[in-house]
Amino acid sequence: MESNMYILKAYLVYLPLIIGLTFYVSKTLFRSGKMFMLDIFKGKEDIANATNNLFELGFYLLNLGFGLVILKISHYGMNSYQNVLEVLSLKIGGFSIYLGIMLFFNLLLFFRGRRKSKAIEGAITEESVQLS
Repeated sequence: MESNMYILKAYLVYLPLIIGLTFYVSKTLFRSGKMFMLDIFKGKEDIANATNNLFELGFYLLNLGFGLVILKISHYGMNSYQNVLEVLSLKIGGFSIYLGIMLFFNLLLFFRGRRKSKAIEGAITEESVQLS
């Protein structure tokens, strides 16, 4: 029974932390990412916002889903606060690394979209010059 209390307390720490981390990283990334989207879509705010919102929703679903998938901690033998702290640091540390990887993956997508947008814009400009 005592082990169950440790597990419950660990969940009460873990869940708010992964949710808070996910929301913080997401809001920071997509607030800044909006500028990339506006650049990619050449100032068309409606499509840039819609695309940014869809990326943000996907980010939430992937990260919160992963955080819930790795939630189980009962098989770690929780019998002291030391075990709780060690397991929580393992889980939250692993989740933070995963969030960092997802952040950089999203940045890669933003930069790639921006580069392709500029390449298409450059090709159109060259074609216009050749036609005139």
